[in-house]
Amino acid sequence: MAEIIAITNQKGGVGKTTTAAALIASLSERGYKVLGVDLDPQGNLGFSLGVDIENVHTMYEVFKKQLPIDQAICTATYGDLLASNILLSGVELECNKPGREYMLKTELSLVSARYDYIIIDTPPALNLLTVNAYVAADKLIIPMAPEILSLLGVTQIKETIETVRQYYNPSLKVIGILLNKFNARLNLNRDVLELSQQIAQQLDTKVFESKIRQSVMVAEAPAHGESIVTYSPTCKPAMDFVALVDEILADKS
Repeated sequence: MAEIIAITNQKGGVGKTTTAAALIASLSERGYKVLGVDLDPQGNLGFSLGVDIENVHTMYEVFKKQLPIDQAICTATYGDLLASNILLSGVELECNKPGREYMLKTELSLVSARYDYIIIDTPPALNLLTVNAYVAADKLIIPMAPEILSLLGVTQIKETIETVRQYYNPSLKVIGILLNKFNARLNLNRDVLELSQQIAQQLDTKVFESKIRQSVMVAEAPAHGESIVTYSPTCKPAMDFVALVDEILADKS
């Protein structure tokens, strides 16, 4: 069965999709079978992996039982993908039956045996879609920007994680906080690193040794339908993401 990792932070602009795309591409390049799951109605993960999200089946159709999950999976350049678009934003209102927190877990159980890793990109909100990701996941990675407001987002996630552990998924584990757009020369970045280490202790986790540095290449990559690790493999953020994957795989072994 696949190891399921959700990338989560209720604050937008912290690099969730960049992180998810980089993990999918990097793991695929190493020979692992990877499925990406886009739970963000903006559909940016599919776009970042070169998928035309307006002309493929989506997670909305799967959740609404309009299509079996295996028929909704599309092939990206690196790995497979369950795409999304703006229709997914209606799931909270339209799917109100008991057990709706288990929708994603139930669907992924049908295809999990095909993959080594399933990487879930979550929306910038603590809503039904995010809870579904937490219920389905084995592990969480929390990306954050080195900003005070980003820190507040991480502290607010703690309550949701504890609720999911109590009622739905007791084995859910936070494997690390990931600092994106990091510049060790800036005082604020160093201060946020120190504070994030304190928050990591509260979540019984760590701040990853790998920190993702800034580069204009990160913003350029999605426009070319690629993750940063394939678009510009020698740039600093791409090498940082490769180091992150090394760290994740080393923790597993």
